[in-house]
Amino acid sequence: MTATHPYDDLIAQLSVEQKVRLLTGETAFTLWAEPEIGLGALAFSDGPTGVRGLKFTGGERVALFPNATVLASSWDAEVLREVGGLLAAEARRQDVNVVLGPTVNLHRSPLGGRLFEQYSEDPLLTGVLAAAYVQGLQASGVGACLKHLVANESETERRSVDSALSEAALREVYLLPFEIAIEDADPWTLMAAYNKVNGVPATEQGHVQNEVVKGEWGWEGLIMSDWSAATRTVETAVGGLDLVMPGPGGPWEGHLVSAVHEGRVPLEMLDDKVRRLLRLADRTGRLGEGSGPERGEVPAVDSAVRVEQLTRLASRGMTLLSNVGGVLPLRPEQRVALIGRPAVTTACMGGGSAHVNAPYEVSIADGLSALHENLTVADGVEIRTRGVAARPGFVVDPATGEPGLEITLLDADGVELETRHGAETAASLGWEDGTPRPVAAAVLRGRVETGGRLEVGVIGVGRWTVALGPVEGEQYLGVPGGDPGAALLTPPSWRAEGEVEPGTVLQARVDLAPDDEGATVPGIRGLIARPAPRPTAEVIAEAAEAAADADVAVVVVGLTEEQETEAADKETLRLPGEQDALVNAVVDAAKRTVVVVNAATPVLMPWAERVDAVLVIGLPGQEGGHAVAKVLLGELEPTGRLVTTWPVADGATPGWNVAPVEGRLEYREGTYVGYRGHFPFGHAPEPAAWLGEGLGYTTWAYSNAFVEEGPAAPVAHVTLRNTGKRDSREVVQVYYRPEEPDQPVRLAGFLNVAVAAGERVEVAVPCDPRVWQRWDEESGGWASLSGKGELLIARGLGDIRARLTLG
Repeated sequence: MTATHPYDDLIAQLSVEQKVRLLTGETAFTLWAEPEIGLGALAFSDGPTGVRGLKFTGGERVALFPNATVLASSWDAEVLREVGGLLAAEARRQDVNVVLGPTVNLHRSPLGGRLFEQYSEDPLLTGVLAAAYVQGLQASGVGACLKHLVANESETERRSVDSALSEAALREVYLLPFEIAIEDADPWTLMAAYNKVNGVPATEQGHVQNEVVKGEWGWEGLIMSDWSAATRTVETAVGGLDLVMPGPGGPWEGHLVSAVHEGRVPLEMLDDKVRRLLRLADRTGRLGEGSGPERGEVPAVDSAVRVEQLTRLASRGMTLLSNVGGVLPLRPEQRVALIGRPAVTTACMGGGSAHVNAPYEVSIADGLSALHENLTVADGVEIRTRGVAARPGFVVDPATGEPGLEITLLDADGVELETRHGAETAASLGWEDGTPRPVAAAVLRGRVETGGRLEVGVIGVGRWTVALGPVEGEQYLGVPGGDPGAALLTPPSWRAEGEVEPGTVLQARVDLAPDDEGATVPGIRGLIARPAPRPTAEVIAEAAEAAADADVAVVVVGLTEEQETEAADKETLRLPGEQDALVNAVVDAAKRTVVVVNAATPVLMPWAERVDAVLVIGLPGQEGGHAVAKVLLGELEPTGRLVTTWPVADGATPGWNVAPVEGRLEYREGTYVGYRGHFPFGHAPEPAAWLGEGLGYTTWAYSNAFVEEGPAAPVAHVTLRNTGKRDSREVVQVYYRPEEPDQPVRLAGFLNVAVAAGERVEVAVPCDPRVWQRWDEESGGWASLSGKGELLIARGLGDIRARLTLG
């Protein structure tokens, strides 16, 4: 006798129409309730570095965490587990049931615009850290969503690009992080990507979704589409997709009902999708009598508790790449010159759907000024090419005097729908506006508190009529690249310069339909207002003068959300603007020079051999400036290790190209991704810095290394001694270099070890059996590696401390 599934009785009470409705979103971030069976509405929110809530812009203030690469640079699963728990509390406070993260795609090419949301270039490291994040999140009854399934490593032509790769690369590299996280943590949902995989859209990938994930892995969770990724009805339904987002509308609503009645989609397949949805609702407390987990007491986003947590978490992943003569940490008596645009406007998060409405973002200048008395701050060269919304406070609402804008929404007849007074200088319009009639136009007004020569302008798709001080007229801004999503994620901008009197009210009207078709384009619209950029030569001369007068010059360089964002990839790893020239000028003038890299992804460092120290801080979250200051001064230690190999030049890496050719993006490097493909392990040049590299403020000695057989894979042993004067932690890394000539070196295990100054400990690092195998293309199945070759105990593959022969 076949046992009845616990949800089958509920499913039997629903009509086909009810079932299909449940499998299409009610709104952009919520699902339908079905009171008839005790099903409450489910709410999703973007993540993973903050729980933004149900509004893309203008929502409540939420905690901004350090970005994924900073957290991953800890190489510490406990850090990710803690973050998952903290985000669960943030989610419960907003009645969010599923956080759309973590992102477990890999850093295949350092050009990828969305790498800041992803953990690393290595599948084992990514999978282990993602599993810990999922465990921390779901332990509190909030679901995680692994994304984006699969081979979604670039943003160029992201809605149509065909990722072409071998089954071996798919299995051994790109699916492995998903497999590890599912096996170790059982995330409750997955998200299917925009791209195609070997010619088949990810949302229709029966091979991946049905055969591998639900079949071979036996996973019982729910697969949702990325937002508007699903475009066809039958193909997505039979291909393994369970939920189409967003709603209402889409290819399932109504259409799937007909497909089921006509037999093109089996009823039992529809029921399986509903069963997976009910299981998610049950796990999150939205099915039955309960109303979900208790909210509990959640610290305020600006509370002392959150300040300590976010500062500590940010510092944990900061990575010291060089430190000649122990220039860091800085000493209290030293005169310090802090230089660079990212020092005064520090990038604390990336762009796109990972963006959150933070309560504040502490700059490095503010953080260091609070702790170091003898400090001079000098602005740096311009680093942006696109316009950025005015800083709230530089522009205030002319009606209330509060930071932000006054925004009046109009319908198609020009009738006022609503006037909003907010703390933002840019807003999402034309999408979930909450007005009684659709928004067709908007008037944005803001008062400039500080006059002078300003750069003014507008951001967003539409036909603009502007009255921005001395600049008046009309401007047209079209949809970037023809991608409607870009209007929300990478909106176009227009700027001009002029003399503006203090107290001037800037005004701009935008019609949301950018062309004669009359269709409203949802997107970000805002006002630009800031001091006009100064001549580069003048800025560099001032920086050099400040550096010459100091004992140590700290130059902050980096990227912005222009380069690190959803919906756009980079074209180069060179720092934008004249930042390299700035560094060189400072080195020429300064006694000692420290460079702080405010970027989540690799940048080229042509000056690396000329400076005394390089500290990589990533995108450090709302407490970034405080964390950097404490690291520079030695209150906290930068014990991070790189999660991406940094190449020496553009193109000098195994996987480089992110731009498809005739719609197809070849993963020609196969399984030789990142560090695996650099000399002496592959054919790419030796890198500037290896995955796993990082110094900290102490030194380490390794001795007495040996290997023993484990239950499923070897265990590496080594004696570790802290040879410095500071208690610290080390990340002991073990790599496997198989004897098979067609198999790349791979990370096989790692362990965090805390050691007091002068002390030694015996360390045992088990190798993970999931990297002790290869995919046999001929047989279409897994095969064990020979087990011969060598184990490498290392601090990154540029600093191998022991070689152990196997077999």
